[in-house]
Amino acid sequence: MPPPSRLSNAFLTLRFLFLLVPLTAWAGGSNYGIVPGALGQIAGSVSEWPVPTPEFARDPAPAPDGSIYIAVMRGNRIAHFNPKTQAFREWSLPSGTHPHGVLVDGDGFVWYTGNGNGAIGRLDPKTGQIAEYRTPSDGDPHTLVLDEKEGRKGTIWFTMQSAQRIGRLDRTSGKITEYATSGNPYGIAIDRQGYVWFCRMAGDKLGRLDPKTGEITDLDTGAGSRPRRMALGPDGTLWVTAYGDGRLLKVDPQARRIAKAYAMPAGKRAGPYAVTVDAAGRVWANEIDTDTVAVFDPANEKFRVIALPSRNVGIRKAIIDAEGHYWYMGSHSGQLGRIQ
Repeated sequence: MPPPSRLSNAFLTLRFLFLLVPLTAWAGGSNYGIVPGALGQIAGSVSEWPVPTPEFARDPAPAPDGSIYIAVMRGNRIAHFNPKTQAFREWSLPSGTHPHGVLVDGDGFVWYTGNGNGAIGRLDPKTGQIAEYRTPSDGDPHTLVLDEKEGRKGTIWFTMQSAQRIGRLDRTSGKITEYATSGNPYGIAIDRQGYVWFCRMAGDKLGRLDPKTGEITDLDTGAGSRPRRMALGPDGTLWVTAYGDGRLLKVDPQARRIAKAYAMPAGKRAGPYAVTVDAAGRVWANEIDTDTVAVFDPANEKFRVIALPSRNVGIRKAIIDAEGHYWYMGSHSGQLGRIQ
């Protein structure tokens, strides 16, 4: 058989790139604005750095330049870590903000939830300027995600745990819309169809919000499951940590059903908490009560357990950066960590 022509090669290349685009736009993680990468092999080596203000620092987020931002909740600051220089920098926030979640958009602006002052904040790291957008209910913004398919004008969605609401921030106008729910909404993610999913931790359910109609429907996760956080896989699967009974849930968002549930390695009382997914589809979930991170490979349905060097670490959020490194913040230990 003769070799394919240049025209055929060009066609195949274009076809491959066309197929690759939606996968790149929805490549897993936690809808944090940065497409996560994947390590070819996970060495399991752990590095840790003490943060300048270890006052319940939490929820790391990668920036487009590869650096990491952190919300320092009780210290009322946003911290920044440069992996190349291993240097930290901090910005003070308005009194009473108590930042909880944080993410960085494609323009480098840092967005955070003001859990204490009922606002969504935006920090410009270049100037230090801060803008705040108040929630109509003056609630307690908790975890936030970015609707990545909308590009640079993407909407920010967030949960409000005690206020029992889901919030929507239009970054262009600054307008915030709220949707009433129940069950202490906690973790949040956006599926490929644009539906907003969230964990109703106190209700043992997942909620699904239709942005077009505002309608919220439920998916039962079982008595005592206490679903806590969720992340989107590169194939569109939602992965959820069932904190209450020690399981990892595989959710089919289109069918709106739990496709399968897996017992976590450390058992029912290990407290699976943060969850994120790399570009290879591997699911990373920490077990907060055993200071371990379990990496689940859906291909063979097996876990690999990585023990952390510190005790009583307290990971509440973790993320995969563009190179595939796993970043976590130990809220109890005051250590920013990286697994590679």
